[in-house]
Amino acid sequence: MWRQPGNRKKLVPFAWFCAVFVLMVLPGRASCQQPVTIHLAGDSTMAEKLPEKRPETGWGERLQSFFDDKQVEIRNYAKNGRSTRTFISEGLWDNLLAHVKPGDFVFIQFGHNDESTEKVDRYTPPDDYRKNLIRFIGDVRGKQAFPVLLTPLMRRRFDAAGKPEDTHGEYPGIVRSVAAEYKTPLIDMHRKSAGVLEQYGPEHSRALFLQLKPQENPNYPNGIEDNTHFCPAGAQVMAELAVNGIREDKLPLASFLKDLPIQKRTDGNR
Repeated sequence: MWRQPGNRKKLVPFAWFCAVFVLMVLPGRASCQQPVTIHLAGDSTMAEKLPEKRPETGWGERLQSFFDDKQVEIRNYAKNGRSTRTFISEGLWDNLLAHVKPGDFVFIQFGHNDESTEKVDRYTPPDDYRKNLIRFIGDVRGKQAFPVLLTPLMRRRFDAAGKPEDTHGEYPGIVRSVAAEYKTPLIDMHRKSAGVLEQYGPEHSRALFLQLKPQENPNYPNGIEDNTHFCPAGAQVMAELAVNGIREDKLPLASFLKDLPIQKRTDGNR
């Protein structure tokens, strides 16, 4: 049994929730046809995009296609430019939490904006980032639901040798340590996406990101070379990584996945 620092809420081991899900939640959902909901909390790499930003696509937009929508519903609360701090301060977290039911899942992926020291409106110091993740875990478990932590995705950046180069510093490691300490499932999107970038290489990896030539798309008349956000194909690949993680972690959600082929290239574990 664990306690959140500065909070009296008990953090119950994930295995206990799995037992409750299998014994109580699954039969109830099957009898009343009420779908399990996966709530997505995160930043622009996960978020749904406005029409004027297309073809930019968040990987969270592609997640529903892997599930039978009669059994699982995806609700995407992720927003562009948000860090753990601003997701809380703007009321986005409270809004998400208000819709969480027992047996639901909350996928939590931040880091791109938390680490941005030059953007004071969103920067979150490492210690505060850790505290926010711990708060998220406690709040979700307090709703008798399942938190799942995800490390931030790699940006498209390569070193002189053509190997993926990290830009996230200590933030992915903080997610891993919090997941381990609080016995929370972890989908390591950081390592998985690094594997994808290594397989594609510096040039071919452009096909995963928002990379357009001038006049190629009316939303970007001057073109764009974005090495953080994804095109539809890239979002699909990243969603596949998350699905692989669901299977690898043996989350109860895996029983609701469609039997779809997952391309071998998306497996970051070589």
